[in-house]
Amino acid sequence: MKIAVFHNFMDNIGGAEIVSLTLTRELNACLYTTNIDIEKIKQMGFGDVVSRIYSIGKIPKKAPFRHQIAFWKFRRLNLKNKFDFYIISGDWAMSGAVNNHPNLWYIHSPLNELWQFKDYVRENLMSVWKRPFFDLWVWFNRKLSLKYSKKVDNWVCNSKNTKERINKFYRKEAKIIYPPIDTEGCPVGNMSGDYWLSVNRLVNHKRIEMQLNAFLRLPNEKLIIVGSYEEKVEHFEQYKNLLEKIKPPNVTFIHWADSNLLKKLYLECRGFITTAIDEDFGMTVVEAMAYGKPIIAPNTGGYKESVISGETGFLIDGINEDKIKEAVINISNILKNNPLMYTDKSRLQAKKFDKKVFVSQIKEIVK
Repeated sequence: MKIAVFHNFMDNIGGAEIVSLTLTRELNACLYTTNIDIEKIKQMGFGDVVSRIYSIGKIPKKAPFRHQIAFWKFRRLNLKNKFDFYIISGDWAMSGAVNNHPNLWYIHSPLNELWQFKDYVRENLMSVWKRPFFDLWVWFNRKLSLKYSKKVDNWVCNSKNTKERINKFYRKEAKIIYPPIDTEGCPVGNMSGDYWLSVNRLVNHKRIEMQLNAFLRLPNEKLIIVGSYEEKVEHFEQYKNLLEKIKPPNVTFIHWADSNLLKKLYLECRGFITTAIDEDFGMTVVEAMAYGKPIIAPNTGGYKESVISGETGFLIDGINEDKIKEAVINISNILKNNPLMYTDKSRLQAKKFDKKVFVSQIKEIVK
């Protein structure tokens, strides 16, 4: 079968982009997107699919123009008779469902800027004078997304958490297929490594400052934060600069890590920390567990579906700096006595989300 994959942008490679690239590789598909960064795609280990990636145009980096123009471009995209099936993997590419059938929308987040995180974006990322315009933008695009959603043939999502949002906002039932994690070939690392690891985009709702404040209280511990951000976009640059300013000396930032460096960091870290608000799913915690690492995460969102608190790490209610500090000390003490305490259970749990499971379930729907 000839299959096309749609994704909004390919200039900042995170979890959603990895899913789209994995679909492109495993289904021998073509990928249609905007703002393609070929070098980053190659560095993340997907050089073999570059020849099948096609641009539908260049779009601005700055929100909301970035989102709006992507929405418009995919709405106009019409590949009738060129492909047998279309997989939309990216929220602002969902308008591609209008002209391209049969299709499947694999939903990482159902346009969170319009729905789940609308109030957070409004209050934390908007100047007061911009808020009325933002409200109008949200109202207009909610109407469009609801209209376009009627053209989606198959609803599939990445977690129970996302499924609940889809039901709430779109009144649709979606099938859950967890995102693909490549768990094969992940060796067991040095469980008494001398640093903790955090991997996330540097965006406000990841609450990176909470991690910095926790390690300010832990001068004998080290934290490495792998954090990409949108260059030349004001609020991303401002948040990145704030984090650099308040960073304690025992925290190191790496703003871009290719697949080889990421594997090394996962392998050699002591454990993994994340602080994101109501994460859709959270692929990075499963990646860390695939290396046998313990997790510290909020007891919210998709983390509740992947981390087994007390067995593969700790899920923390009302997470804050002091609770992170306490969890780091507890796990460090446990590992001193038993370096392999979390290894087997973490790796076993990660295998439930293996890439083979994902690909098999996607293929069943396509058939």
